[in-house]
Amino acid sequence: MEPRRAQPPPLPLRTTSSNIPATLLNRYELGKLLGRGSFAKVYAARSLTDNKLVAIKIIDKTRTVDAAMEPRIICEISAMRRLQHHPNILKIHEVMATRTKIYLVMDLALGGELFSKVLHRGKLKESKARRYFQQLVSALHFCHQNGVAHRDVKPQNLLLDENGNLKVSDFGLSALAKAQNGDVLQTACGTPAFTAPEVMARRGYDGAKADAWSCGVILFFLLSAQLPFDDTNLASMYKKIHRREYQIPSSISKPAKSIITQLLDPNPTTRMSIVGLMNHSWFLKNYELPTQSSMFELEHTKYCKFDTRSVNAFDIISLSSGLDLSGLFEVKGRREKRFTSRETVERIAERLREVGGRLGYRVEEGKGGAIGLGKGRVVLMLEMLEISENLLVVEVKVGGVMGWNLRRFSGGN
Repeated sequence: MEPRRAQPPPLPLRTTSSNIPATLLNRYELGKLLGRGSFAKVYAARSLTDNKLVAIKIIDKTRTVDAAMEPRIICEISAMRRLQHHPNILKIHEVMATRTKIYLVMDLALGGELFSKVLHRGKLKESKARRYFQQLVSALHFCHQNGVAHRDVKPQNLLLDENGNLKVSDFGLSALAKAQNGDVLQTACGTPAFTAPEVMARRGYDGAKADAWSCGVILFFLLSAQLPFDDTNLASMYKKIHRREYQIPSSISKPAKSIITQLLDPNPTTRMSIVGLMNHSWFLKNYELPTQSSMFELEHTKYCKFDTRSVNAFDIISLSSGLDLSGLFEVKGRREKRFTSRETVERIAERLREVGGRLGYRVEEGKGGAIGLGKGRVVLMLEMLEISENLLVVEVKVGGVMGWNLRRFSGGN
């Protein structure tokens, strides 16, 4: 008797008012509308290839008439690509486009918004709030390490998956760091009740320090179900922010109060940083480091596998010192290099670990002597093949953290 197959989770039902087709580009079955903005809608959907539930953000090109919107969309996609492998950041799986629409296929957070949870249930116990806060701060630290400032951190952009884990979403206002040249950000953006004062003041600011301010507001909200600065009059709100006029409820513990006070510092130079926050004893209590995906298990590595069958006499001749004929045999545009060495496998591996560590790469060893070097969105895969007793061929391949490109469709909506 055959075992019963596990049934896929039910797809949230459609609303009858939508003018979006039931099947999208013959790839996804659309479910109910989850949210909407001025130029985009988000739907629950099911993949027709593997039955997995996803969320699809549908951006209407015809309504993004503002010239600034196109760079924002590109920035959102670029940011999510950089941040693909942190467990507390919403993952993007695929990007598709037609003449009038852009489709971003992402994880579906079945637990909904953290904002709604707090509104319906009231303030959280400190242990619960700390767990969500740890996941948020860990995700933002990962963002900053990879050159991304979120700039719109608020409870509505913090989602929960089916296991109750936090997922940071909506990178539409994010900023990508330039070539580490000390440039400051200038754009005033975000939601006033959660945005750092230097951002709203329209002067140059550090995106990481601005995100740290928002963390202070989030922690206050989780522990009290209130906002520290909440006024319908924006001018009055800004005055309260600059004067630090807010009351921390007596129910909040002293260590948590200390963190809130240091994060809600109007002066960004003296404000607690994300790194400083992660060293605070209150934050570190029961803190679990996020698990990183192995570089050898990432989707793109299947394209980086060393194929020994492709190594022939012509390859070895072309790789020999003083006789580089690789241009005759390499396919133009391939993101890989091969070289020969008379060093041992152990010596090459030792040197790679040494140099990679010094340059800030995460070094990981795989099967058969393979070595992975990971840094941000770049992964280098190195494999060594012993041709003879004193000759090794080393192949180096470069991969990004994602294996997809923008799919374009000529027809449809």
